Amino acid sequence: MDMTVLSDLGSAFVLPALLSAVAAYFCGCFNGAVIVSKYILRDDIRTHGSGNAGLTNFFRTFGGPLTFAVVLCDVLKAVIAIWAGMLLFRQMAADDAFVMALSKYWAGLWCLLGHMFPCMFHFKGGKGILSGGTIAIMIDWRIALVVWGGFLVLAVCTKYVSLGSLWAGASFPFATWFVYGEPLILALSAVIGGLILYMHRGNICRLLTGTENKFSVHRKKT
Repeated sequence: MDMTVLSDLGSAFVLPALLSAVAAYFCGCFNGAVIVSKYILRDDIRTHGSGNAGLTNFFRTFGGPLTFAVVLCDVLKAVIAIWAGMLLFRQMAADDAFVMALSKYWAGLWCLLGHMFPCMFHFKGGKGILSGGTIAIMIDWRIALVVWGGFLVLAVCTKYVSLGSLWAGASFPFATWFVYGEPLILALSAVIGGLILYMHRGNICRLLTGTENKFSVHRKKT
């Protein structure tokens, strides 16, 4: 992989990057928890629990088989966003390994921004763990192994999903550097990981004060 590829492409890089960003952002805006709760259950998830439009809050509040619809939505939108980004960048530089890797990180970043700050839902979305985890799988299995492995170990052992999520965000740039070792890709991975950590700032405070809720397979009764 060589960053000189981008300098050689010049302005040809701009249009695919813009189209990929727009497509990925609007894919991310299709928040499964908001769509299912607001338009199927008629009870916006953002008015319950932590107020977060994410899978954990949805499961704790509603539970049931519709949780799988939320999972499916948040996974598929990440897959579509990455595929769209790869397709657009491939037209620019065939199958150059560096450009293809860059396209995944670029599209992944904008998909997460759409998930976290969806324009169609007043910029109040989720924290990006499920979609982010899917993006990690789409990028490279080794990165996914580090991110998901640590997440599962911490979440299962401590029952704090947020602790596993913090591992995912913090470990993502380090795993990226190990696999790719490219400054531009590392910078994008740091932004992605930083966004994950930023969205969990409230959880960090609660973990430090011992007031964070532990996860249970039994949803809270209302």
